[in-house]
Amino acid sequence: MAVFFSRATTDGATGADTIAATNIREMLKDAGLRPTRQRMALGGILFARGHRHISAEGLHEEAIVAKVPVSLATVYNTLHQFTEVGLLREIAVDGTKTYFDTNTDDHHHFFDETTGDVTDIPQASLSLSRVPEAPDGMEISRVDVVVRVRPKP
Repeated sequence: MAVFFSRATTDGATGADTIAATNIREMLKDAGLRPTRQRMALGGILFARGHRHISAEGLHEEAIVAKVPVSLATVYNTLHQFTEVGLLREIAVDGTKTYFDTNTDDHHHFFDETTGDVTDIPQASLSLSRVPEAPDGMEISRVDVVVRVRPKP
């Protein structure tokens, strides 16, 4: 199954380069995951439309529409496996809602409190002038900034 996608996102963010034909099977193998039928199908759905932010429920709905027989629990497990091996980034916007981002490059996000939409903040639009030192024996693996927005009254 060959999947084509570019660095342009479905939510308006863009990237400079284009990713050529990507074979989901090779992507999974390179990440150390066995390319099961369900991983292949979910990977195809996830990566076929370019960089985007999606919830487990959203991916589950897309799988149902694509006639991929998969449970919501399997979708959650697959998303977490993809995240563990670096194919996705997890974005927690509050205690109850998590999105998964197919763009694993360093970047930050806007979260629209009204619609629930997550969009990329262009890298050059946000700079952090100071990050605290990690506690003893720890290192900072990543800094995630989520800027919450809503319509003006």
